[in-house]
Amino acid sequence: MVEGGIVLFNDTICDLLNIEYPIMQGGMAWIGTAELVAAVSNAGGIGIIGAGHMPPDILRNEIRKAKSFTQKPFGVNIMLMSPFVKEVMEVVIDERVPVVTTGAGNPGEYIPALKEIGSKVIPVVASVALAKRLEKIGVDAVIAEGMESGGHIGTITTMALVPQIVDAVNIPVIAAGGIADSRGITAAFALGAKGVQIGSRFVASKECIAHENYKNAVLKAKDRSTVVTGVSTGHPVRVIGNKLTREYLELEKNGASIEALEQLGAGKLHLATHKGDIDNGSVMIGQISGLISSIESVDDIMQNLIKGIYPVKEKLNNTFQK
Repeated sequence: MVEGGIVLFNDTICDLLNIEYPIMQGGMAWIGTAELVAAVSNAGGIGIIGAGHMPPDILRNEIRKAKSFTQKPFGVNIMLMSPFVKEVMEVVIDERVPVVTTGAGNPGEYIPALKEIGSKVIPVVASVALAKRLEKIGVDAVIAEGMESGGHIGTITTMALVPQIVDAVNIPVIAAGGIADSRGITAAFALGAKGVQIGSRFVASKECIAHENYKNAVLKAKDRSTVVTGVSTGHPVRVIGNKLTREYLELEKNGASIEALEQLGAGKLHLATHKGDIDNGSVMIGQISGLISSIESVDDIMQNLIKGIYPVKEKLNNTFQK
């Protein structure tokens, strides 16, 4: 992409997804809704509906709302462990969604049908092995997501994960986890990524429907405000520490069953995002939230991200010239 005659980054992801900037909004369950998705797409990136455990009829309605809000490409993130995954895939195919990101599994069985309608398939990966396996079955790109991110996470940091996946595959790599400003974007490209996925920064936007209490919790967060729960279940999750996490971690410490832990966590994300209960709800957010200090429009966020890249590059040039 060229801005003011200056090459900021190449257009691999922009050309692949038919977008202006190689910035993807993370597919966040309950708050990655049509309002936020359309705003990101209209601002030049690509918005992603967070299907989570959404029933198919609700997802169809969200997709159609997004279509009414934007003429630009947008996508849907599908959790492959959702009880509705097959029905959700049918909705995505029926609605001809142009981009599909996936998490928590292998989308292989769905790729032929998605390719048939022209969808780009981009799974989230947390290891080199999975990235290589998915490349072989024909995905268009991968999102290498480090453990700094909010919500469900892997065990490797973004700084370590991204360059290893870049070296291991021949398809484009999108970096995710711990990216919320122009410095993070520039760093991701230095590691070999062709694009970035940003979630936490877009939570603190005017268009995000998350409860005011949720957004304020993000603004107040510091570098060590988040904790990781669910390690014993095999599905670790990064959230802001609160009354719920203390209870959850105590149960884990005492060897509670997966069923007991799942029961404690059931419905807690919605409790925080929609009801505003940030003590007893699950406030999923990344470690980068300590850098977020204001709620702005998506358009302003996007413009600040892009405009800030050139000054960062100039500082790097000056550093290496000394």
